[in-house]
Amino acid sequence: MTKQQVLNRVAGLSIFFWIIKILSTTVGETAADFVNVNLGFGLTNTTLLMGAITVLSVLWQLKLKRYYAPAYWFLIVMMSIEGTLITDMLVDKFGISQITLDIIFTIAMLAIFYLWYKAEKTLSIHEIDNNAREIYYWIIVLTTFALGTAVGDTVSEHLSFGYLHSLILFGSIFFIAYGLHLKKILSGVSAFWIAFIVTRPIGASLGDLLIQMPKDGGLGINNGIVNIVFFSIVIGLTAYLNITKVDVEIEKK
Repeated sequence: MTKQQVLNRVAGLSIFFWIIKILSTTVGETAADFVNVNLGFGLTNTTLLMGAITVLSVLWQLKLKRYYAPAYWFLIVMMSIEGTLITDMLVDKFGISQITLDIIFTIAMLAIFYLWYKAEKTLSIHEIDNNAREIYYWIIVLTTFALGTAVGDTVSEHLSFGYLHSLILFGSIFFIAYGLHLKKILSGVSAFWIAFIVTRPIGASLGDLLIQMPKDGGLGINNGIVNIVFFSIVIGLTAYLNITKVDVEIEKK
């Protein structure tokens, strides 16, 4: 690596990125439910515990000052868990409606994007090469997980779309965003963050479709089997990326 090159601190985009992102949503949500329900921590204590682990994970990531697949994807899983828990807390404990949260998180996301661009003059995920940009990146990631949770719950519960229809809807939005980017209608930044948001409800809808009972609109596959398979894929792909470095981006300065 020459002096005119720096390593991007976050994962480069590839098919592996989106596969791990979607599957980690299901794994993360199940982990939160296990601690909350099975271990009896309760929603508030689980949110605080996972929040503390998330903060430590952020500090670890910032200390590395580079992209390291295990650290990055562990933090993505933690962000998935914490974003889901924050939304659940606001709905279940504070009685805020899902539609209201959709609006609040959308405004928050746009405000953070504005502050990020004002400070750094770029929103490119291919130029996360200093602490300020990385902090903005992770704040946006957490916000999009919370927004994705709220929007997904609004569609599947409030609008009663069901798991399969929700999966088709959000999957379609994902591919439409990609297609609009290819046609130069959407910028890379806009297309990425739209896709990033909808992968949260895609992962949740896929998990629910597989594990919920047929009478509830699912396939009734054992929860443990689904999560062992998903977790194994996430671990395997993360190990592959860590070994091959195929998603390590070098940006020229």
